[in-house]
Amino acid sequence: MQKMLMLHGINHNMFGKRDPKQYGTVTLAEIDARLQALGRELGVEVESFQTNHEGEMCERIHQAYADGVDAVLINAGAWTHYSYGIRDALAILTVPIVEIHMSNIHAREPFRHLSVFADIVQGQICGFGSESYLLGLRAAVAASAAQ
Repeated sequence: MQKMLMLHGINHNMFGKRDPKQYGTVTLAEIDARLQALGRELGVEVESFQTNHEGEMCERIHQAYADGVDAVLINAGAWTHYSYGIRDALAILTVPIVEIHMSNIHAREPFRHLSVFADIVQGQICGFGSESYLLGLRAAVAASAAQ
């Protein structure tokens, strides 16, 4: 069974409370439950990990490499725009990486338009709220199967 790793970044544990205009009222637990359900439907295992600590995120990416996951989905939150440490950790991976954002980062503040991950990810899905995660999982499964 293929293994997909969903990485949730900084402040995502506050989904449902944080800025409902941008992120809605869905919680991280609800997002993960929807990913699990879709994973079962697609015949893949989905593991989710969330941290507010950049070093922990890098260590989990290193572990994903060691574990031989089949694809990685990442919504790094604000780290997307400036974390070269996470970018370099992701660059170690040899599997498809799908970048996900609930909001359309290109329609927000100018500093959010830049993704330091853009040149190493398979693709980016943004602007569809929590549906971005499900679209991202479908894309990751397809990209992994194509390898």
